[in-house]
Amino acid sequence: MIPKIRTGTDRAFPLIDYLFGPGKHEEHTDQHLVASWNNFAPDPGPNPEPHQVAKLANQLDQPVKALGQQAPATRIWHCSLRTAPGDRHLDDAEWATIARRIVHATGIAPEGDTTACRWVAVRHADDHIHIAATLVRQDGRLAALSYDKRKAQAEARLIEKEYGLRQLNPGDGTAAQNPTSQEHFKAERTGRTEPPRETLREAVRQALAGADNEEEFLTRLREAGLRVKLRHLPSGDLIGYNVALPGDRNRVGEPIWFPGSKLAPDLSLPRIRLRLDTAPAIPELDNLPSRTGRSAPARRRRDAAGPAERAVDVLDQDGDEAAAQLVGAGEILDALAQTSPAATRAELRDAARAFERATRSHVRAENADIRALRSAARGIVHAGNALGRGEDGGATAMVLSTLVLVTLAAARWHSARGHAQQAAASRQATDHLRAAYRQAAATPMRTMREIGRALPESERLRHDATIRTVLGSAENPRGPAREHDALAAVLAEAETAGHDPKALLEKAVDRRELETARDTTDVLVWRIRRLADLPANPEHPRTRTAPGTRARTGPTQERATQPAPAQPATDPRRPAPRR
Repeated sequence: MIPKIRTGTDRAFPLIDYLFGPGKHEEHTDQHLVASWNNFAPDPGPNPEPHQVAKLANQLDQPVKALGQQAPATRIWHCSLRTAPGDRHLDDAEWATIARRIVHATGIAPEGDTTACRWVAVRHADDHIHIAATLVRQDGRLAALSYDKRKAQAEARLIEKEYGLRQLNPGDGTAAQNPTSQEHFKAERTGRTEPPRETLREAVRQALAGADNEEEFLTRLREAGLRVKLRHLPSGDLIGYNVALPGDRNRVGEPIWFPGSKLAPDLSLPRIRLRLDTAPAIPELDNLPSRTGRSAPARRRRDAAGPAERAVDVLDQDGDEAAAQLVGAGEILDALAQTSPAATRAELRDAARAFERATRSHVRAENADIRALRSAARGIVHAGNALGRGEDGGATAMVLSTLVLVTLAAARWHSARGHAQQAAASRQATDHLRAAYRQAAATPMRTMREIGRALPESERLRHDATIRTVLGSAENPRGPAREHDALAAVLAEAETAGHDPKALLEKAVDRRELETARDTTDVLVWRIRRLADLPANPEHPRTRTAPGTRARTGPTQERATQPAPAQPATDPRRPAPRR
């Protein structure tokens, strides 16, 4: 059950008129009261006349009118309560009881208080009700509201259990503010795929990923096409920023500005400054190919896998320092989401959006060093967009394999602390990352399996025996296991590069537990490739050069190195030219 609370400065009539009206999309049906402050409030009923709505609104407003000029500016309290999709439909009596519990829990009308605020509960759909109340009590005092939203959420969790409804995760007050229903309606009306608040939140997080200083962060916002308005003190010191989407305007044509703190608690300027104090410590970046033939995006993705893997170690230690590591890992995800190829972009954007909830909690890490993670994010952003093919695709699969472990460790860390929403967000990010990984790893993993199957039989048996010894697998009387093909291929490649296959595999296994991995082979393959500094994109068996043989020359090389055969002056296969 989801309670949403808003307050307003109008009298009761506009809200009551809306609740008993047809709705913005004719969605209101069978409008009627299910409960009220005294159980005798007049019910306008479906399709009421204006005077019937006014009669109910006037009764609600009487305590406010009695104060005259001393009435508070904020007068209306509005709470909508909606059951989750798939929940059973509650009847009017059940909704009435729920409404009384909510007004009691929030302090609007404590049980037994006969001079509390006036309120009504209106039902105009099967799955939700609206509670409208005035914030002046009947004894003339102002309503003593404190933490009403948090109290409503806590009561909703109890109601879910008692009524057999879907139980939602309890929050801790660190979630980003959701778009209002008006924002959703406007987005739908203007043809946007989502409300501007969500678009802006993602854009600000991406601008922050790996930013070196405040000036760079603000520059990135403008380069992303956002309108930016800075707030200064009379002294000239910057105290905040607002952002708006071009074309998003209010009724009078002014831009609709959102301060960073209204997008998410950690996007306020003071919180951003705390993160920027942990400035990335990396040299000037370049986009030139390295001597190994790795593109800049591929190199930066490989570089990111190391600090991401160390973040898993910190998360597994279960200390408070892990809270900072989650922030750094979130920046890497934001960096990948904006530079990923088309095949994985949607899943990575969804992963980054889900994981941003996991980066916020009340746990604070003192003196935590996340420069390596922020440096990795900065490197990915500055290296530019990856093509997703060749070394790019393999390096992307390598870092995504590690980030899956990060999100799994994040889910365990949050669950141990009772952070239900953050743990659920971490698991959701894991699902999106796994989908993106399957896209990125499909070609390089297929190539490694083909290489493994193409190995000479004796070499294949030797590597299979090493794999079984290290992993503790039983002997297979039928020969090498097919699930070991890719792992055998990478061990053979590492051996050719001068590494001890068994020692390398043992090091990869000891690096971390493998119980949470869906595919142990995939995890070990990418660990070994990184430990041995092997190319992320393996060479296809059809292009490999056998030991002791010369590389096959292409048609162009053959023509360049072999003498051309003597040709007759006239080719008998060609017809004589016309004269």
